[in-house]
Amino acid sequence: MKNKHVAIVTLLSILLLSLLTGLAIAQADSGNTNAGDVTYIIADPTGDWGYPTPHGHYPRGPGYVRMSLIFDTLLWKDTQGFVPALATDWEYLEDENAYLFHLRKGVTWHDGEKFTADDVAFTYNYVKEHPSWWVDLKSLKQAEVLDEYTVKIYLNERYAPFLNNDAGTLAILPKHIWQDVVDPAEFREQESLIGTGPFKLVDYSKTHGTYLYKVNKDYYRGKPDIDSLKFVKISEEMSATALMRNEVPATAILPETVAEVGAAGFVIINQSGNWNAKLMINHNKEPMSSKEFRHALAYAINRTELVEIAQRGHAIQGSPGLLSPTTPYYNPNIPYYEYDPERAKDILEDQGYQLKEDGYYWKDGEVLELELITASRFGFERVAEIIARQLEDIGIKVNLRSLEWKTLDSRVITRQFDLAVSGHGGIGGDPAILNKVILGKFGYSANYTKNDTLNQLLEAQLHEMDEEKRKEMVREIQKVYAEELPALTLYYPTWYWGHDGSVDIYYTMGGIASGIPIPLNKLAFMEYKGQVEAPAPAATEAPVPGFELLISILALTAVAYLTIRRSKD
Repeated sequence: MKNKHVAIVTLLSILLLSLLTGLAIAQADSGNTNAGDVTYIIADPTGDWGYPTPHGHYPRGPGYVRMSLIFDTLLWKDTQGFVPALATDWEYLEDENAYLFHLRKGVTWHDGEKFTADDVAFTYNYVKEHPSWWVDLKSLKQAEVLDEYTVKIYLNERYAPFLNNDAGTLAILPKHIWQDVVDPAEFREQESLIGTGPFKLVDYSKTHGTYLYKVNKDYYRGKPDIDSLKFVKISEEMSATALMRNEVPATAILPETVAEVGAAGFVIINQSGNWNAKLMINHNKEPMSSKEFRHALAYAINRTELVEIAQRGHAIQGSPGLLSPTTPYYNPNIPYYEYDPERAKDILEDQGYQLKEDGYYWKDGEVLELELITASRFGFERVAEIIARQLEDIGIKVNLRSLEWKTLDSRVITRQFDLAVSGHGGIGGDPAILNKVILGKFGYSANYTKNDTLNQLLEAQLHEMDEEKRKEMVREIQKVYAEELPALTLYYPTWYWGHDGSVDIYYTMGGIASGIPIPLNKLAFMEYKGQVEAPAPAATEAPVPGFELLISILALTAVAYLTIRRSKD
């Protein structure tokens, strides 16, 4: 009997210890690990955007944003435009074609080393030899240190977007860490994450798609009011629910959830015109290599229907010239390809296609059949389904396939596709984005270099310092691009974010860095308004973390007491 009693007590003790451990884990996962700490959690449907160093993150906006929390640039932007960052002031020296930067004093790297002009000059010269996805510094001639806090950057030619695309985008590196790094994209040592920014990365999980940052208490703008910043992976479909359950204070939300989230008392912010949803066309492959065939595709697609049905009205109809009506560079006087399925058929027949009894066009004994790929993000699957139907309606057989987002990018970059519904941001910033999109910097944008006039205009607009003359060049670029039509802009979506008001996240004027349309500017996290009284969560809200475990512990304790009592009897 005694051995039985001991065994029961031992078993119950083990179970009790396990439950207590589970309770501790649940409480730790529920939010702040230290009493009084404020952890601001942001939901993201993709999760992993790569290792957050300047050369290591995934080459899309969310990857840059995660990196920018750690590293600073010479200039930054807020809702009004440029603001000082590591540089306190700057000027353009026209006679020398150089920029003079006076640097901020008293700044230290995360490891305590002093920030100086040597770091800035090193970074510019280093990145010229090791271009990043965002900055290639082709225009750089030399970066020269004048004194400990003054640096002069000489250009080999006039370069209009220098402040926005270089000084306001290039993350400054600590020379004492990076000077011996041969391959920056593969540099993964702990010291690779040392910057001057407001946050330090303390945990990154590629598998779970999470990032955890702690504040830099020595940040030159002052310590951010929050203690930690965390990105967690939550699907698009569940993001609004997570917000309304008070599981996260900020997240992007789908347009169809805006009314419900707003009615629940959360702050809604939105922006249109800075992101380009496109039909990528593999113009290196027949029959898409024919400009006329691409025109037929454009006439066959009803972009108004895409806006009204697929996007439920939460978008601006796309311009074939890439740029949206919200930018001062927009050209409305270009070929627009209004929906005209009969004209699309006429073009196909002029190309030698014949419509057969099966309802499809044929040529040289082969049916006109195309694969259309997309990803399950941003409502793209709905968009692709409508496009597939519209193309089928005029006689083009379409095979529709949905892929993971990064796989879609890879297929487009390597030209393993016919048509693809995808997109990119950046079009609300400097028009240098056109060079990246068209001439190949953005591999996933189906670049196009086959028109000499277009190539020359793109190059010339980079070096035109007169703003009005540059606008005229950019408008002509849109016209030529629309005529060539290497890709078709479908619409410019309206992006919505919901948040609880504890941090005033905002969309940056012209986009973060070179034009990223994401409302997670690091300067927003400098001010925390304190715990906001959140709306009452939905009835389906999950119980308080650890509550079920606590009940189980109490029940188990009662069982243990009764068991021991009976064994004594």
